Amino acid sequence: MYKIGEVAKRTDISVDTLRYYEKFGLLMNISRDDSGVRQYSDKDISRLKFIKRAQRMDFSLNEIKHLLGMREDPRQTKDSVRQLTADKLKDIENQLDDLITLRNELQLLLGLCKGSEEGCPIIESIDAEDMPPG
Repeated sequence: MYKIGEVAKRTDISVDTLRYYEKFGLLMNISRDDSGVRQYSDKDISRLKFIKRAQRMDFSLNEIKHLLGMREDPRQTKDSVRQLTADKLKDIENQLDDLITLRNELQLLLGLCKGSEEGCPIIESIDAEDMPPG
């Protein structure tokens, strides 16, 4: 069993975040000793590592909560996991499209700024009321 400070160091997750995860329902049934100090098990640490990996994949805490539930019985939830992951992939592809558009716009503005003798096309573009929504 591990105390919260040790878990924070081992997982690189702050103590406040660990408490929040428990309150949010990502960590359940954290045992406590007689004085009320949280006691984390290896299973809890495994769950925290899963949460961190899922966050790196850009899953929200609500999605991670759902994934954790599916993790308990992967065979029964295979289709649900597949759909959730497909939806996440689509979101990321949309974000990539937006980032490519933004990169192209910034490259254009940078080129215009280098070639401009007066004013600043970058500031003028940001200041423009008719900018396309981002």
